[in-house]
Amino acid sequence: MTLQDLGYSNLLEQFKIEQNLDSLEIGRVISEHKERYVVKTPKTEFDAELLGNLRFTAESRYDLPAVGDWVAFSEYDNNKAIIHAVYPRISIMERQAVGKKGQIQIIATNIDFGLIVQAVDRDFNINRLERYLTICNASKVEPIIVLSKIDLLGESDLENIIHQIKQRIKDVTILTVSNQIAEGYDNLNQIIKKGKTYCLLGSSGVGKSTLLNSISGKSLMKTGHISTSVNKGRHVTSHRELVVMENGGILIDNPGMREVGISDLSDGLEITFETILEYTQNCKFKDCTHTQEKGCAVLEAVENGNIDSNSYANFQKIEREKLHFESSVLEKKKKDKSFGKLVKQVKKQRKQNKY
Repeated sequence: MTLQDLGYSNLLEQFKIEQNLDSLEIGRVISEHKERYVVKTPKTEFDAELLGNLRFTAESRYDLPAVGDWVAFSEYDNNKAIIHAVYPRISIMERQAVGKKGQIQIIATNIDFGLIVQAVDRDFNINRLERYLTICNASKVEPIIVLSKIDLLGESDLENIIHQIKQRIKDVTILTVSNQIAEGYDNLNQIIKKGKTYCLLGSSGVGKSTLLNSISGKSLMKTGHISTSVNKGRHVTSHRELVVMENGGILIDNPGMREVGISDLSDGLEITFETILEYTQNCKFKDCTHTQEKGCAVLEAVENGNIDSNSYANFQKIEREKLHFESSVLEKKKKDKSFGKLVKQVKKQRKQNKY
């Protein structure tokens, strides 16, 4: 194995030279556990922690390593390591942190393709597909839709689902697979390219870990038993993990996402809902909210069927979430600024009291 097999590029090599990092080793973060990281090199793996200065100077989550990152590190004592720096990222896939107002959660970094896995049985939900697409498009990650558990549907029902997707989602590759009858994996394997990184996205129980095992040809991830009542596997992936495949591809498995919270993803919305946004240019008013105004080209297109009404409703919902996230971020910044001023005042008062 070489660094290139892990996804190393000429841009990363250039950064290493420019920042004088030649004296440090380089590796890729394959898992993260509460500020402890596993860093993989072509030869081995290291249990790594952050250099104190890197931790204390970090201004936000973006300054700290995440799964998929390239890092500069120094080795000490039996595969232990200290991370000194994080290399620039080509992409950051993120969502709104669950239960944390105005905060983001990094799903993974340096991703080339997002494999959006949805089971065609009870889990199937086009609105959720559009949410994952928005995250991929905002991150400049190419999305690929993978429909799993196709053995649970008849051929006509499966064709109907694919037709529904194509009506609302344009120019995105759709693949179908079955873990039970081992169907569709030849097509999936053909899209896996050496040195490229693929991130598995989807809810719990849709078969992401089983899919990963099937692609690799060996049991890399534990899988849960299938429930006969709901046809869903028990969710077993508890953390993000990067795996290098025998065919040269690099996959990141993710815990199932019960919530796909939207953060500041303006570019992603514009790409995912391009058809809707094209109509906004013909609205009578520039500040049209596309909710009730007379002369709104979007509402007119929804009424005459040129825009899918369900897709429009999903767009409105995601747009509201984005705006709410942005206002939460501003509110948090104001609170942090006020707290900072208070700390300065207390320090100043204490200093005056000494004299």
